[in-house]
Parts: sequence; structure tokens; C-alpha cells
Amino acid sequence: MSTVQKQPTLVVLQLTGGNDALNTIVPYGDGLYYDNRRTVRIPEEEVLPIDNRFGFHPAMRAIKPFWDEGKMAIIAGVGYPNPNYSHFRSMDIWYTCEPDKIATDGWLGKAVREIDPRAENVLTAVNFGRGLPRALSLAGVPVASVAQLDSYGLLTSLSSVSQRQSALEVFSCLYDDGWNDQGLSPTETLEPARSGDEVLRYMGQTGLDAQKGADILRTALGKYHSDVHYPKSPIAENLKGIAQVKLAGLGTRVFYTSHGTFDTHATQLPTHAKLWQEVSEGIAAFFEDLHAHDAADDVMLLIWSEFGRRVKDNGAGTDHGAGSVALILGEHVKGGMYSEYPSLKQSDLTLGNLKYNVDFRSTYATILDRWMHIEAEPIVKGKFEEFAFV
Repeated sequence: MSTVQKQPTLVVLQLTGGNDALNTIVPYGDGLYYDNRRTVRIPEEEVLPIDNRFGFHPAMRAIKPFWDEGKMAIIAGVGYPNPNYSHFRSMDIWYTCEPDKIATDGWLGKAVREIDPRAENVLTAVNFGRGLPRALSLAGVPVASVAQLDSYGLLTSLSSVSQRQSALEVFSCLYDDGWNDQGLSPTETLEPARSGDEVLRYMGQTGLDAQKGADILRTALGKYHSDVHYPKSPIAENLKGIAQVKLAGLGTRVFYTSHGTFDTHATQLPTHAKLWQEVSEGIAAFFEDLHAHDAADDVMLLIWSEFGRRVKDNGAGTDHGAGSVALILGEHVKGGMYSEYPSLKQSDLTLGNLKYNVDFRSTYATILDRWMHIEAEPIVKGKFEEFAFV
């Protein structure tokens, strides 16, 4: 049983590449689905029914119990005005809540700043994966990006323990004594003698945060004991890492990871099934692990993708589309379908794509306001209708 203080925690899982919403929440009761999907379709007898109109992809069997138990919210037709069919631009829009101009500050970075305004905990946000998702990017907000928890750290390429320790001590002396003895927090600015000083300070603080985060994260492995078996897939490994950090009680409130690629222009049927099986089985093991440690009731999981796929298949796969689907899972989620499923009628499509029915920022606003208890309006750049799934 976990003795960690319970605080609302958000886990974000990005399905990179553009997940096919039509083959995720399948409108098997609508003949237009089968008219448009002559090849890339889920046979009616294989669908996991939600009701007599919609059902889950059969590879999602491991997470269907969340729906059956009323712990999964489905946001169908999620998107934004004037859809963009570029992966990079559409992801940036979701990352920054800015559909009309290029922005760099991430919505989760802003949320983390509200949670920890003085950046006192370098592990308030942890990303499992390489690089830093723009969703978490914000100056002055430290984020640990972990490829593998057991090898995470600075200068890990140095095989000699003594060499690595000496190098880390030199690093600390170079940067730590330079400003931390002045009592400044990472979000406060030194008075620079030259313009280059700010760059050096930023680089130094980033390095110090990484060193400090690595030292703390290393303790998570030693604290973790579990009998839960995780499947062997990249997403399951990442979710296991999230569970390890969560159960270590390090104060992390926002976790991020991704899986893909869902860019299924070809060989979609086997690829999409494999990806969703990996995601579903990884999620099932993750929540089983949290339940085994009495640590599931303060966790909410958001699953999203930058766009959906074209309504009509291309014979082997599907091309970039618009309206997508988001899923929210957790003990405190009030299950249900919270938006109208987009129409498949030709007259209702835009360039052959599903129209979006609900702005993705409504989903963000609901999670921020009602789950994380953070004022959403400044982060999502406006007032958006909120759902009742929390």
C-alpha cells in the first residue's frame, strides 16, 4: 500500500502520427462507414460494442473494462477550426493552444508553472521519451525527459564511476556557485553583465536541474516493488516508468509519454491493431499496478492524437484527416460519450474529412479546472465549454 500523499495527477499519452478515429470508436451501426471503408474497416462481428451504433476496435479489449465500469470518457469529433493536415503544425496547435499563430509555450508547461511557480521541485513534470514535447516547454520550468529510468543521468557514457563523479563535481562548481549562492530561484533573472551571460545561466541552470532530477529519479527504482507484469512494448515500459516515479512519491504531478506511429497510409489494419493492443495492454497493466499500491484514485489519463484520418480509405490505409477522438480514463472519470459523433454523410464532410464537433481546448479546460484545480482560461487562451466527465 502506498503512503504517498495523494494529489491530482495527470498522465498524457500522445498517439503520434494521427490516429484513425473511425477505426478506434467504430460507427459500425452506420452503413456509411462500410460504404467508405471498403478495405480498411473493422467487421461488425469483431467490434467490441458500446451500444448498437458504436464500438471499440477489437485490439482495445484490455481497456474496455474502463468503459464498462463507467471510468472512461470519449470525446468524439475533437479538433479545432480550419484544420491543418501537417503533423508538425497540428501537433504544435495542440501543444500550445494557438491555432492561429506560431507559439512556443506549451499548455502543460504553463500548468506546471502554476503548480510550482518557483520551480522548487525539478520533477513536477516528467516526460518518458526522448526530447522535450513542446506541450511541456516553457522558460523557467524544469522537465526531466527520461528515455530509460535505469540509465537516466548526466555523463552516463563515462564508464568509470570516479571519472563521472569528478566531472559532475566540476560541473557543479562551475555553475552552482555562480548564482545559487545568491539565493535566486530558476525563474528569477540575474542582472547580466553581457548578453551572453543569460545564455550561460540558462544552460547552467538546465544542467543543474537535470543533475538534481537524475539524482532523485535514481531513487525510484529502489523504492519500487510490484508483482504486476507489464507487456514487452515501448509504451508499456514507459508506463511502468511512470508508475515507478509516481509510487516513489517524488511530487510529480504531470507525466507525459507517446506511442506510434499512427500515420497509417499503408498496411493500416495490422499496424493499427498492433499499436492499439500495445497501448491498451500497457494502460491496463499501469492501472493494475497503481491499484495494487492503492495509488490509482488520484490519476487521470488523457489520450490524444493530432488529427484523425480521411473517411474514405485508400485501399491499404488512410490519409490525413481532421476530426479525431480523445479518451480520458481514471477512477474519478464519469464515463460516457461527451460529444456528438461526426456525421459521415458526404454533404457534412470537409474535403472528405470528419468535421470537428468540439474544440480540443474544451477537454484541456475541463482537466485543468476540474481535476488539476488550475485556472484554465489563461492557459487555453479563452473560455471554452467544459465537459462533465470530472
